[in-house]
Amino acid sequence: MEFEVIQGDIAQLSAGAVVNASNTSLQMGSGVAAAIREAAGRGITRELEGEGPVDPGDVVVTDAYELDATWVFHAAALPDDGDASQQSVRTATRNALGAAEERGIQSLVMPALGTGEGGLDLEEGVRAMFEEIDEFEPAALESVEVIAYGDEDYEQMQEIAREYGG
Repeated sequence: MEFEVIQGDIAQLSAGAVVNASNTSLQMGSGVAAAIREAAGRGITRELEGEGPVDPGDVVVTDAYELDATWVFHAAALPDDGDASQQSVRTATRNALGAAEERGIQSLVMPALGTGEGGLDLEEGVRAMFEEIDEFEPAALESVEVIAYGDEDYEQMQEIAREYGG
């Protein structure tokens, strides 16, 4: 399966599904979650009410509302009681890929899970994600775009992606 690193605002992209970098309580606070919440509208937070807490790595699926996507996959890579780990990022990535496959999604956009607010070093988090993407054997999913917001993150993610053929 193809994957590439792109740069931009995740809430402005078109895809079958968009991944939200979530915490286990599924609260849409800052960073990626805030961008998605603002662009999707109030329905997305109402739909999440009562869904959490979930285990690290779990994925909860909601409608995408006003986003140019069908679904949002809320991937809980960040435990509420601590920092993200490579394992929580791996599990969240694998479960997001699986959720896309279950729904016949062809394109998926995801941020660097567990990094930034999640506390995990960008390189560690991205390597865990890329390894899971590289090992995934899809039937329907054709492309995954891993999005970086800033220039520095984009350059670092691009460099790592080349090691995995992305």
